[in-house]
Amino acid sequence: MEGALTARDRVGIQDFVLLDAFTSESAFLDNLRKRFNENLIYTYIGTLLVSVNPYKELNIYTKKQMDIYMGVNFFELPPHLVCVISDNGYRIQKMRHQRKYVNNHFILISGESGAGKTEASKKILQFYAVSCPKTKLLDTVRDRLLLSNPVLEAFGNAKTLKNDNSSRFGKYMDIQFDHQGEAVGGHILSYLLEKSRVVHQNHGERNFHIFYQLMEGAEDEMLRWLGLVRDCQKYSYLVQFDHFVCYVSVLFWWPAGVTVSFSPAYHLAVMQHLFGIIASVLHLGNMQFQTDYRGYATLNSNTELHWLSKLLGVPMQVLREGMTHRKIEARAEEVLSPFTVDHAVYARNALAKAIYGRTFTWLVNKINESLANKDSTRKTVIGLLDIYGFEVFNINSFEQFCINYCNEKLQQLFIQLTLKSEQEEYDMEGIEWEPVPFFNNKIICDLVEEKHHGIISVLDEECLRPGEASDLTFLTKLEEKMGSHPHFVTHKLADQKTRKTLQRGDFRLLHYAGEVTYCVVGFLDKNNDLLYRNIKDVSFSQVTSSQQAHNPTQFKSSLMGLTEILTSKEPWYVRCLKPNDAKQPGRFDDVLVRHQVKYLGLMEHLRVRRAGFAYRRRYEVFLQRYKALCPDTWPHWRGDPAEGVQMLVTHLGYRPDEYKMGRTKIFIRHPRTLFATEDAFETCKHELATRIQAKYKGYRVKGVFLKQKDAATKIESCWRALLARRERQRRAWAVKVIRRFIKGFMTRNQPVCRENTEYLTFIRQSYLTRLKENLPKNVLDRKSWLTPPPLLKEVCVLNCKIPFRLCRAHFPPILTDPLFVRECCMAVHSALRCKALQMKSVTSALFKGKKESYPQSVPKPFVSTRIRKTPPSCGPAYAAPVVKYDRNGFRPRHRQLILTQAAVYLVEESRVKQRVEYGSLKGVSVSHLSDNFLVLHVTCDDLKQKGDVVLQCDSLFEVITKLSVEANKVSAIRVVKDR
Repeated sequence: MEGALTARDRVGIQDFVLLDAFTSESAFLDNLRKRFNENLIYTYIGTLLVSVNPYKELNIYTKKQMDIYMGVNFFELPPHLVCVISDNGYRIQKMRHQRKYVNNHFILISGESGAGKTEASKKILQFYAVSCPKTKLLDTVRDRLLLSNPVLEAFGNAKTLKNDNSSRFGKYMDIQFDHQGEAVGGHILSYLLEKSRVVHQNHGERNFHIFYQLMEGAEDEMLRWLGLVRDCQKYSYLVQFDHFVCYVSVLFWWPAGVTVSFSPAYHLAVMQHLFGIIASVLHLGNMQFQTDYRGYATLNSNTELHWLSKLLGVPMQVLREGMTHRKIEARAEEVLSPFTVDHAVYARNALAKAIYGRTFTWLVNKINESLANKDSTRKTVIGLLDIYGFEVFNINSFEQFCINYCNEKLQQLFIQLTLKSEQEEYDMEGIEWEPVPFFNNKIICDLVEEKHHGIISVLDEECLRPGEASDLTFLTKLEEKMGSHPHFVTHKLADQKTRKTLQRGDFRLLHYAGEVTYCVVGFLDKNNDLLYRNIKDVSFSQVTSSQQAHNPTQFKSSLMGLTEILTSKEPWYVRCLKPNDAKQPGRFDDVLVRHQVKYLGLMEHLRVRRAGFAYRRRYEVFLQRYKALCPDTWPHWRGDPAEGVQMLVTHLGYRPDEYKMGRTKIFIRHPRTLFATEDAFETCKHELATRIQAKYKGYRVKGVFLKQKDAATKIESCWRALLARRERQRRAWAVKVIRRFIKGFMTRNQPVCRENTEYLTFIRQSYLTRLKENLPKNVLDRKSWLTPPPLLKEVCVLNCKIPFRLCRAHFPPILTDPLFVRECCMAVHSALRCKALQMKSVTSALFKGKKESYPQSVPKPFVSTRIRKTPPSCGPAYAAPVVKYDRNGFRPRHRQLILTQAAVYLVEESRVKQRVEYGSLKGVSVSHLSDNFLVLHVTCDDLKQKGDVVLQCDSLFEVITKLSVEANKVSAIRVVKDR
């Protein structure tokens, strides 16, 4: 919870108990608005959860989210609906682990129609389904728990002005858990089904969903068997105004959900019978009456009577008699008294309501049979109560009276259990309990339910007394008995100012949540819920098991039983609010929300919770969060947690009146004390974060350094080992060489063998190297030769004799001079080099800056010929290999190009294939690209010429240069560029 305290200015406070201005409704609404605008729809008031309907999908009910909240304590995470459930599971697991008795719990969900009560109960059941393990038994129970919801919604929910899927009954569901905390069974109790909706709906509202689902989802064959057509406007119970209110967004076909309640052997027959009963209600609504000549009621048509007889299994004559006559017992005789049209319509509607009400009760019982746990061992129970909230409309009738009475009783129980839990916690912690002043609504509950004097008792007496009893006589009786009650006002009893706001048929009750004005019209009829005996006899023995109709007395008894059930369990509360009447997301209506806050008693509950200490936490939790604020408790406290907390609050400067130390918890009186602590912790967190970051960075850098050091040490050791191995190898090689050299030296005078071969070779190489640098100045000089080693003496003598004999026999003396010979050689070399440079200059003039591949050819020297052997017929010439391409087909032919003084020859294997004289050569063309192609342009005057020649040559620049010089055609060389 504390994680959001630092963001309280932006997103509000997630527990209203920590609100400074806890008595201000404006501050309460402002906090709700802040959280609603941030899509934070849940807020705590202690252990009570306030939920605001967002009217849009929020990604907070995913499997991942549910796993986060699984098995955690109530305040460990931000407010959420599943916190209430998971805290129950957490407590169950903890108590089981400690082998303690586990108390039963219940979750009370209340709020106005459209506030999200039904959705909240669905989410709770979904969480239980997700949290249960996978076994065959648990899968069956889980499926039945989940599928019971849509079945009950189909029969018990309807579209109202405020909610498209409004629950028109109260539901209490017990979910049973075994010793491992797994759901193994359940039981459902229903309260105060709004049966009057079957025969009458307010303008803009609809009947129960099941009628429209049957019309929309049933197959054509089934509709024919039921005598129905797929048109809701054909049935008066579904259309009671000029226009039909169409609403199909919640329609779904549901037999799969119903069949889970029955065994497969006979569920089809039961389903057909169930649909038949629903269809019979629609046929009843279409039954019309007219007045005969005596003024009594008769049926207009037998069509609906026929279908009723078929679907209910009652003879037509018996039904006709029951719908038009009333059976009266007089002195052991039974007399049939005919109805007027008004009485017949009343009897028809009463029968329709009774059939539907008893069918709903039968369905709930069947679901309970399917959820029943056969194991008789002790089970832990968590109850789920989804009950209508306080209702205040422009016109409030009998239904609102019963609903508001229920909420009055629940508020009384709510305050009692809240004070009881607070007092028990104080006593358990050894803290003195201070009495809390609060409004005790027992006076209002007694006004409604007191025996012989309450409103319900007066209503029952008025229904039973002989004579003409009416709604106005009932109101008069109330004025006589309760005229002096401070919470009861009528038009007659009110002062002049209040009388203007009351009609003569109204009475006003001052409930705990405010004033509500009720119209008494219809109170007696709805309380009686009269069903004549002959109709009851002919109908309910065939339809369902008999059960008395609801009235306030029975409802009071049911409510008393529910109160006893809830009193025996530990409570958890969910209060649902709707932010606007338009069902628009993101819109917060202050007036509407303020009205709901008042009628749900949230301010009263907050005032009770804040009467003592606003904040309480276990010592371990408080110390774990705030221990960084005290040097003595940071970073680890080794002693008793209570002593650590005492040292911590002393260091923080808490005054004695600001806190109390319990046995296991610390109690803080004012939110500002906690906020100051939280703000100090927020500041401390930055310092701690800096220190932790520094420590962590130092730790990381040290780790990197140690890794680098280890790596450097390993590299150094490996490198030293490598150098050592190389040095060892070098020395081993040197030893071998020296050993061989010594052996060679020792055997140098012996014949050549393996031991002295290398040594003798070395001696020869050494002598020749020295001889190279010390040659005689004159070829004929035989005395200045170096002294050879013994093995080269004979060779040296021969070398000296050979030049001398040659020079004397063939050359004049000057030619034997080494200097003269050297000069002649240099002169020849210079002439050849000069000619090569001249050729290069011609190439540069022809191609520099014109052809792309020219720069790469510059460093390559020209040679005298590329082919050593040329045909004898061509004479001395330059030759190079080329590839000739045919004019037809452009096929390549390998040839040798030979340049002579007179012509160009293309030769293949010593055969001349083509001869081009320089006189007939018009020019040579090459491209500016880096290719090696050239074209010889030839005049065709001579019939022997074949036309231009296309060649490819690797030494392109050398060939063209030599050709242009030999043929004297330098000006005919052309470099062609792209056009």
